[in-house]
Amino acid sequence: KAPLPASLVAIDRIAELRNVTESADGGLVVGAGVSHHVIEHHPVIGARFSGLADASALVGSPSTRNVGTIGGNVMNASPAMDTGAPLVVLGASVELRSASASRTVAITDLWTGPGRTVAAADELCVAVHLPAPAARSGSAYVRLEYRRAMEIAVVGAGASVTLDDSGAIASVAVALTAVAPTIIAVTDLGSLTGS
Repeated sequence: KAPLPASLVAIDRIAELRNVTESADGGLVVGAGVSHHVIEHHPVIGARFSGLADASALVGSPSTRNVGTIGGNVMNASPAMDTGAPLVVLGASVELRSASASRTVAITDLWTGPGRTVAAADELCVAVHLPAPAARSGSAYVRLEYRRAMEIAVVGAGASVTLDDSGAIASVAVALTAVAPTIIAVTDLGSLTGS
């Protein structure tokens, strides 16, 4: 185990990290300090990014969801994290900030292995960015578990589906958790739709 640092800084009272903001293009910026409880019950997230709300509703216990945050979940880089698969299929990115710079990393490029990310030691995750969902699209997350509460996914699946004007499937993205060192994403399922 790595030794604990000599100093710890609590970031839970930084208001900027606890905001959920709609961007001008219809996307959403979720501060890294937003709790799973807030995500689970947020009306915009539930209506337009339902896979993320589904996943947040499954994290730990009610007390865990009230304290645990999206930033902590993402930066923990557990292959079994519930929010990872929906964030992948929704095309999320993460904003990392240091004292001198800020950068945005696609969620699929963030994780390098269990408990490892591309973030530098001096970078803090400040937000998760969700692009505007396509018209006629929806998402969901489900997981296989042995008990209802305080469970880590045996396997979890996030999916996002977009329909064309005729109601046929135009695109599908699927991501799996707890089956590999990082979350597995499949975004080209054209053969399943007959194209």
